[in-house]
Formats: sequence, C-alpha cells, structure tokens
Amino acid sequence: MKKKLAFYTLGCKLNFSETSTIARSFTDEGFDRVDFSEKADIYVINTCSVTENADKRFKTIVKQAQKANSDAFVAAIGCYAQLKPQELADVYGVDLVLGATEKFKITDYLNDLSKNDFGHVHSCEIEDADFYVGSYSIGDRTRAFLKVQDGCDYKCTYCTIPLARGISRSDTMENVLKNAKEISKQNIKEIVLTGVNIGDYGKGEFGNKKHEHTFLDLVTELDKVEGIERLRISSIEPNLLKNETIDLVSKSRAFVPHFHIPLQSGSNEILKKMKRRYMRELYVDRVSKIREVMPHACIGVDVIVGFPGETDEHFLETYNFLSALNISYLHVFTYSERDNTEAAEMTEVIPNNVRSKRSKMLRGLSVKKRRAFYESQIGTTRTVLFESENKEGYIHGFTENYVKVKTPWNPQLINTLHQVDLTKIDADGLVRFEFTKVFSN
Repeated sequence: MKKKLAFYTLGCKLNFSETSTIARSFTDEGFDRVDFSEKADIYVINTCSVTENADKRFKTIVKQAQKANSDAFVAAIGCYAQLKPQELADVYGVDLVLGATEKFKITDYLNDLSKNDFGHVHSCEIEDADFYVGSYSIGDRTRAFLKVQDGCDYKCTYCTIPLARGISRSDTMENVLKNAKEISKQNIKEIVLTGVNIGDYGKGEFGNKKHEHTFLDLVTELDKVEGIERLRISSIEPNLLKNETIDLVSKSRAFVPHFHIPLQSGSNEILKKMKRRYMRELYVDRVSKIREVMPHACIGVDVIVGFPGETDEHFLETYNFLSALNISYLHVFTYSERDNTEAAEMTEVIPNNVRSKRSKMLRGLSVKKRRAFYESQIGTTRTVLFESENKEGYIHGFTENYVKVKTPWNPQLINTLHQVDLTKIDADGLVRFEFTKVFSN
C-alpha cells in the first residue's frame, strides 16, 4: 500500500509555495497526500517564526497529528526549524527536524519511518543557505503562489528572517517564466508572486551578488505569458517599488491594481531604530504615485506597534499618518521580542497591555479604511474570481482590486471569472453585486 502523508503550513505565501513543491516530490516517489486531519503515515509541519504566536502553535499542531495517528512519523521544516531546531526536536512526538537547505531533500531522510525516542536534527549553518530552490503552489487554492526570490540582505532590527532563510537570492528569469507557463496549463486563473524581498529580484540569479535582471524586468516578461488571467504582486518594500513598475501595472494586461507595501511605523525616529531603508516621506510618494495612475487600486499596509522606545507621541504620529493616508487596509503586528535580534536587546520596553491597546486602535482604523475603500467602489464594474470554499452557505471571491464579495453557494462558480456591478456594502462588510458578464469557466 502507498504511504500517506499530510502537510500543515504556518506563515506566509512563500511557505505555501514551498510546501506544495515539497509535497510534489513525495508524490513523485509514490506517496499519497491526504488532509492533515486524516490518518497519515507522515505528518510534515512547515513552520514560521515571524511572530511569537506562530511558535506556540507548533505544539498544538503536533498534538493534532498524534491524535490522528499516534504511530505516525512527524517532521518539522521551515523558518522555526532553522532558528531553533533543538527546541522543536524536544517537543514530544517530533521525529525529524530539517533546516533551511535540508527541507528540500526531505525524502532522503525518510528511509526509516519508525518513531524515534527523540527528534533527529539536520540543520546547516545559515551561511550555507546560498543556493536557490524554485517553488510554486498548485492544487491547494484557486490562486497559485509563485516563488521568485528567497532570503534577505536587509538588517531590520526586529527581524529573524535573514537568520532563517539566508542571503538574498533569486530564481532565474528562464525558470520563473517556465513555472508560470506550467501553472497556466493547470487552469489556475491567478498567480501571486512571492518571496522574502521580491523587489530585490535579480540579485543572486546566477549565484553571484549582482543583479542580472531587475524586478521591473521580471514583471515585464511575466505580463507577456499567455494563459494567465491575473498576476498579483505580494508584499514589496517601498524603496524597491519603482515608478516604472507602478506605471507598468497601471497599463498591464494581467497585473492587477493591488499593492501591499510594508510601512512598519509612521515615525521617522522609529523607522531609524528599526533600520528600515526609507523615511515616511518616501512612503507618501509611493502611495501618491499609485493613486495618480490607478485611483481605484487597493493599497495594503503592514505596521508594527509596541516597538522598543515607541512613546505615545510616536504611536500617535503613526496613527495620524495612516489616518490621513489614502490606503485601503492595515495588517497590524504587535511587536514581540525575537532572540538574536538587535531590538530584543533594546531598553525602553513597551508593556504588553500598551502594545495590545495600540494594536486594537490600529485594527479599528483598518476597519474604517477598508469600509471607506469598499464604499468608493460602489457603482463600479469589476471582475471577480470566485474561491472554492463553502462558508456558511456562501461562496466568496475577490475583484482585481481586492474587494471581497459573496453570493449564495454555487459550486459552478468555483475558479471562474465574472464581470459584476458592485451595488452595496453587506452587513458584515462585504460587497453585494449583480452579475453582468461571464468571462471564462
């Protein structure tokens, strides 16, 4: 009988793309993939360590696997596995922990699936994570996540990602285009470009530190790939989002008017302490440029509250800055100390109750911003791509500019594009609409 395996992915789109690729390597060797809630012979947990909460969830997920099959082999991979391999290996039920480079060769470590008395660790020094492994996700969702870049050379004082993923390096242009064409043949309507720092695309493309291509080169070539209905840029640093890229998106055949741009703080003083590579004035320029050429674009913002030394005045500076800025929604992160970062050694620690209060205030602002953005779209005609889940009798979808809509469940709508007229805001903050035209099935 074929062995069964299941995956659980924590964290970002990049992790999902890598999980999917690693899962395909198992399928090629004769394994059957099942849902994580089902009984399997192997459970693989792709970990994240961006937030403290992601760390804590790991033990809960291991218990889930043991409950489904107490004899199953449990492996941990991903960022947390690279940063704290022994800590994961010490969790009861974990048999194998693989670091940043080893995870892509996981099948080589599974000759014996017997339960171990303790977790075995195979983890490189992060300096050895200097080569690139391409990845993309298919089959898990309506859209595909296409990895184009990995690692980061930035030294933000709060971030562990360079310690977990290594230096900035990129896929070759040839391979990215090949993967995009492969995805387009799977009847997937949307591709999301992902990486750690995708605006740095081109660095390390052929194993050196030079930029052989730029991010603008990449999106220009991807826009020409036939069969892709939508291309979406995931999070991109404001200093790497150039006017030329914004202009290209505004005139693009496939790239959609949606940008997610990390800010982290609206205070220049705090931005300097974070060692970010821009000031708030540049962020205003980026938003203004997008609004100039794409007034209907959706603009999402990452922001961190409670960073060491963030006074009430600094926080209000951030709040007022964001309140006045013409953006569409916020992703709010409550600062948490991470080992081996500069920020963890800083004084002027902000009490947890203050961090929580500030987080709540910004989440409230996000609700207002999203509502205002949705209201601005009422009366417009947009194209919706419907997703695959039945949520309480409704099917949901997103317009090209990331307005979430819903309609009564109809499985025939899954993975189809429809032109709709947006009519009004629903009670739960979504948008109601009327169908006008079917584009494709």
